[in-house]
Amino acid sequence: MTQVSMNTLVERAISGTAIVSFPTDTVPALATLPDRSELIFAAKRRSQDKPLILMAASAEDLWGYVDGSPADFQVWEQVAQSVWPGALTLVLPASAKVPVAMNPIDPTTIGLRVPNCTLARKILQQTGPLATTSANLSGQPPLESMAEIEAQFPEVLALQPSELPTIATASSLPSTVAKWTGSGWKILRQGAVQLE
Repeated sequence: MTQVSMNTLVERAISGTAIVSFPTDTVPALATLPDRSELIFAAKRRSQDKPLILMAASAEDLWGYVDGSPADFQVWEQVAQSVWPGALTLVLPASAKVPVAMNPIDPTTIGLRVPNCTLARKILQQTGPLATTSANLSGQPPLESMAEIEAQFPEVLALQPSELPTIATASSLPSTVAKWTGSGWKILRQGAVQLE
């Protein structure tokens, strides 16, 4: 792993030439441009039936990636306002804007999240929404330190230690994943957030 400045990390993420890693409110993320999602699938040796999550600095940055009725959007926005930024991933119907590479087996849905981590949102404000997942080889526990990530993913770019604040709020629990069924929510993974 190459440790770089915030500016370099953002530039390389925007260029689509690198996978980057940064802290979130849960476990550290691997991230790339949505249309370069295959980079993450290859690096993690991840099965195509495990879609990536689209992470952004704000809910407004994400709504263009989903497709629903005005009534649906009202429900989604209400949940987003009550929980985001936070450890909740909403799986919603995908719009045509979502690259198939993010969810190759079922491109009709997309998982969305706004992390409760100032540093992650600062990066995402500059890059726009990124395709993300936990930093680990598929099927293994999420890596929690930069040293572990460096050992497993030498090609990934991460922030220099001087650019990393002490993040006390990070949880080793992954985000809760809730899928919209058309009439309500189905919890696919119970994580850090309880969804009413």
